[in-house]
Amino acid sequence: MASSDPSLVSNCCLRGFQWDGTPTGSVTTITKTGNSVYVTGTNKSAGVMLIHDLFGWTFANTRLLADHIAREANVTVYVPDFFGGNSLPVDLLLAGRWGEMDVRGFVARNNREIREPEIFGVARNVRAIHDRVGAIGFCYGGWATFRLGAKEHLDANGRGLVDCISVGHPSLLTTKDIDEVAVPVQMLAPEFDHVYTAELKMHTFETLQKAKVPFDFQFYPGVEHACFIRGDPDKKGERDAMTRGKNAAVAWLKQWLHDE
Repeated sequence: MASSDPSLVSNCCLRGFQWDGTPTGSVTTITKTGNSVYVTGTNKSAGVMLIHDLFGWTFANTRLLADHIAREANVTVYVPDFFGGNSLPVDLLLAGRWGEMDVRGFVARNNREIREPEIFGVARNVRAIHDRVGAIGFCYGGWATFRLGAKEHLDANGRGLVDCISVGHPSLLTTKDIDEVAVPVQMLAPEFDHVYTAELKMHTFETLQKAKVPFDFQFYPGVEHACFIRGDPDKKGERDAMTRGKNAAVAWLKQWLHDE
């Protein structure tokens, strides 16, 4: 199956409820790449790229999560637009009206081959600003986050585009992506996820241990793919999973992006 096959994105990716609150960051443009970006936090030494899911970079839940990470991990968080100014209609997504959207076509127009070069370009820009850089990605952003941590980016001193990654319920991820990662990896894995399959989970375990890559696997029983950003707060366990996922990511980023 092709790495950018839209069938690798689950309908669960599109279920969700917006969180309460108002994002507190600002919107600007990354001059070198032209990508619009939501920025939150003021740390000049540690930066984090948060790569959005199918809801896109403007989704309130994503920006609220970025605000939390910026405050709690003491980092500057960047949420760039990697859908070229386009997005799926959030009202239809939240209502589960799948038949009124061309999800397959949207994913095809924003596939790995199309978006990967600009994702790398934004990462190089963030790396030029900050001494230490992390990346976190959910669903669609999962494969991209792995690619940012790939060994192909390491220089002679072992410094890559990012210093660590955190990934929740990735879509479009391949075994090759896992094979080539060379920075500390955190996986946030719901119990029910037919996209990040049991086979991919096992491959992750076996590969990263053999490669001696620092690895943190967080398992979330009773919840499904997409729970960390779009979970139903009224569904038992999902709000707790969202909170646990955020706390785990914050702890991971603090461990690898700060000296203390």
